[in-house]
Amino acid sequence: MFHFIVSDHKTDYLLPPSVDDWLNEDHLARFIVEVVDQLDLSKLTRQYAGRGSKAYHPSTLLAILVYGYATGVFSSRKLERATYDSVAFRYIAAGSHPDHDSLATFRRRFLDELSDLFLQVLEMAKEMKLLKLGNVCLDGTKIEANASRHSALSYGHIVKLEAQLKAEVRELLALAEQADQADVPDGISLPEEIKRREDRLAAMAAAKEKIAARAEERYQREKAEYDEKMARRTAKEEASGKKLGGKPPKAPEPGARDGDQINLTDEESRIMPVAGGGFEQAYNAQAGVDAATMLVVAVGVTQATNDKEQVEPMLATLKAQAEVLGAAESLIADSGFCSEKNIMACEAAGIDPVIAVARDEHHPDWRQRHSEPAPLPENATPVQALSHRLKTKAGRALYALRKQTVEPVFGIIKSVMGFRQFSLRGLKKVTGEWTLICLSWNLKRMAKLRLQ
Repeated sequence: MFHFIVSDHKTDYLLPPSVDDWLNEDHLARFIVEVVDQLDLSKLTRQYAGRGSKAYHPSTLLAILVYGYATGVFSSRKLERATYDSVAFRYIAAGSHPDHDSLATFRRRFLDELSDLFLQVLEMAKEMKLLKLGNVCLDGTKIEANASRHSALSYGHIVKLEAQLKAEVRELLALAEQADQADVPDGISLPEEIKRREDRLAAMAAAKEKIAARAEERYQREKAEYDEKMARRTAKEEASGKKLGGKPPKAPEPGARDGDQINLTDEESRIMPVAGGGFEQAYNAQAGVDAATMLVVAVGVTQATNDKEQVEPMLATLKAQAEVLGAAESLIADSGFCSEKNIMACEAAGIDPVIAVARDEHHPDWRQRHSEPAPLPENATPVQALSHRLKTKAGRALYALRKQTVEPVFGIIKSVMGFRQFSLRGLKKVTGEWTLICLSWNLKRMAKLRLQ
């Protein structure tokens, strides 16, 4: 005879059920509610006018968003549905059901305040003795924009398309002026066709202006770099008394190039190469991760494809946070961040630079891994000195922290938490959303660290 546990769906509860009893004591939802309740949300609450119907408290909406991002639920409609279907979300919302419009508006409205909340959470981690800032590993990852790369137009394509549309407008105007419109197919409205093309021409003219403005910014930046290189070259020639060999730097050319592009859906995103090959409409998301705890201590988002210019902004962030979190000891990054300027910036900030000068070989000779390099020349440049240090056993051990720290964080955010595409558009908004996902990661990590 078989014995089964029978599920009875019809017997009523003798007492009202408590959602509090349905979650484990160490559940992530409990921890998030506990942390959010301790945050100073006065900057958020002060922005409510107090008129009209009652609003959901910012702590409730924030906790729902944070837990949603931590568990891979990013859509405001799915978050609303989860407050009905999920025990954890029901616990966070305390039986209330914020609608998707309230959640989406809250997320969009308070993006600027997230950086302050991000720092508050890190300060709380320090108070809980979960964070002691030391070695910070820096890296960037491409996150897809909320726009298709097929919505992008290049400057050269716009010029060709403009000529085609103008020719079509002239042809349609000529047909409209003819008394006999026998050549016009049935069902075609000439005024509507003309207006549609004129609207597209106006949109493309605006796109050309934005591309031209970007090209001017690029030219001014490249011109400043060119002038700096030429000044250094001239100084070396004057010091040595002879002309330097090799080709001199090429002067940048002003104006837009045929390959310059703009996306009509999210004009602040850029087409970027992604891991595994190919290109996507994306942003370059940056994160500085503490090597000891894998907590993200600094965030940023840039439109630049490469990472060369991202060291100084990260140093500025770490300096601004030093009073609360303490000073970082070293900055560890791959070769994409390497330049003499970045090395000197780290040293000026009092942070030890551990930045790869070139890509490492995948299978180096075993003697290289167990030997020390030759002595460093006295007249070595900062780049040569750093390269020498990374060949030492101590330097290799310190640089090895990067691969086991920041890369797993990106991997978990993308593959486990499922955050591969921004929900919002525009550089300012996606920066806020990236701060939110990193804040969610930190709370998820803190919940795990406190149990160890």
